Amino acid sequence: MLAVRKLDVAYGQSQVIRGLDMDVGHNEIVAVLGRNGMGKTTLFKALMGILPARGGQVAIDSIDVTAMAPHRRVENGIAYVPQGRMIFPSLTVRENIETGLETAREKKIPDDIYGLFPVLFEMRNRKGGNLSGGQQQQLAIARALVSEPRVLLLDEPTEGIQPSIIKDIARVLKEIRKMRELTIIVSEQVLHFALDVADRIAVIERGAIVYEGARGEVDAAHVSRYLAV
Repeated sequence: MLAVRKLDVAYGQSQVIRGLDMDVGHNEIVAVLGRNGMGKTTLFKALMGILPARGGQVAIDSIDVTAMAPHRRVENGIAYVPQGRMIFPSLTVRENIETGLETAREKKIPDDIYGLFPVLFEMRNRKGGNLSGGQQQQLAIARALVSEPRVLLLDEPTEGIQPSIIKDIARVLKEIRKMRELTIIVSEQVLHFALDVADRIAVIERGAIVYEGARGEVDAAHVSRYLAV
């Protein structure tokens, strides 16, 4: 579903992503792990088209999207939940979700969105800025889902979230995958969350994938060394 080949991304003269290759299958969840500054967010912004690629290729379901603007990538099936969630604090929960409907075939919020996130239905008329961090994360995911993506990118979804809500987010991601048959790529620093939710782990170090493994085969102690500050 997602194929990345020899991807190079730079900020000015500083190269951040270096010849990165990655394949993610249909209906697969992959966690990209790494410390701050190792290239996780840069990779996601490049996949979304927010940062241009200096070299290489990104393809979604065999469609080359490397030169496409972000809105065209959304039309081709990519959705992005950025680090920090970036919801609209002055809009209601319902209005926030509706901002994701621009490229959707149906211009109404699907019933299964509120089924996945019942707290958002209860708070649908409350301002987004009045929600807790965990509720805002659920809102950001819901907003991304209504664009009917085939590939969902989640950048550090557990950041600033209390442990009980982290478990809820893991459960919801697995439910989303089951209901929507989505490919999900999540960037993380929390190893136990990644091992709970992902089928496969990839570790990024200085802009390149340095370790990969299926969940049941991951050497947790080895991966933890890459995450240590």
